[in-house]
Amino acid sequence: MPATNSEIDILAIAAHRDDVEQTCGGTLLAMHALGLKTGILDLTQGESGTRGSAAERASEAAEAARILHVDTREALDIPDGRVENTHENRLKIAAVIRRLRPRVVILPYWQGRHPDHYNSATLGYEACFLAGLAKLDPSTPPHRPFKIIYASLYADVRPSFVVDITPYIETRFEALMAYRSQYSNQASGAGLFVPQEEIRERMTATARHYGLLAGVRYAEPFVQKEIGLVADLMLIPVQSI
Repeated sequence: MPATNSEIDILAIAAHRDDVEQTCGGTLLAMHALGLKTGILDLTQGESGTRGSAAERASEAAEAARILHVDTREALDIPDGRVENTHENRLKIAAVIRRLRPRVVILPYWQGRHPDHYNSATLGYEACFLAGLAKLDPSTPPHRPFKIIYASLYADVRPSFVVDITPYIETRFEALMAYRSQYSNQASGAGLFVPQEEIRERMTATARHYGLLAGVRYAEPFVQKEIGLVADLMLIPVQSI
C-alpha cells in the first residue's frame, strides 16, 4: 500500500504484523479521524510464527490496514525472531523514514517478553537518528522525526499519557481479528494463544483500565522520554478531583 504522496504524519513501527493492531491501532484510527496521514512499518514478515505463513500474514496485514485507514503499510525483510540492532537494519528503517518523512514515530516499549519487541525500540530510535544525517545517502534528503513515543500497552509502567479511542474500540477489534491465521481457534499454538472467545473481553478490559486513568471509557497508553511542556494551565486536560 504505497502512500498517496511521499509524506505522512505518523508512522507506527513494530516487529510483527499484528503488533500495531494490538498496541496502537485505536490511536491510528483517532489520528486518521483528525485528518492526519498515518502509516505502519512492520519490520518482519512473520515467517517464523507458530501460526500462519508470511503470505497469510501479508494478506491479513493488508486487510487490517484497510480497516485502520492507514495511508501506507509495508514490511521489511528483517528475519522474524531475529530483530537485531545492526547497522544494516538501521539503514533499512532509516530509508523508509527519509522517504515517508513522519513527524511522529510510534515504537514498541523498550522492555518486554519478546526480544523482537524490545529490540525494535532501540533499533527504531537509532534508525530515526541515522535518518537525519545529511551525508547518509546523498540521493535522499535527511529527515529526523520531531517526536518519538512508545506504545506501552503491555508494559507494567504508568503511561506518560493515553489517547482516547472510545469511538474506535470496535474498529480496533475488527482490525485485530483480520489476522484469522493468528486468532481463530486451532490446535497449533493452543497453549500459547488466547482463545478466540476471550480476545474481545481482554482487549476491552485493558483499554477500559487505561481509559479510567484519564476519565474516558477506552484508551491506549504511551510513554515519552521527554518532559512535557505546558503553556496554559487552564487547558490541562483530565480533572484532578
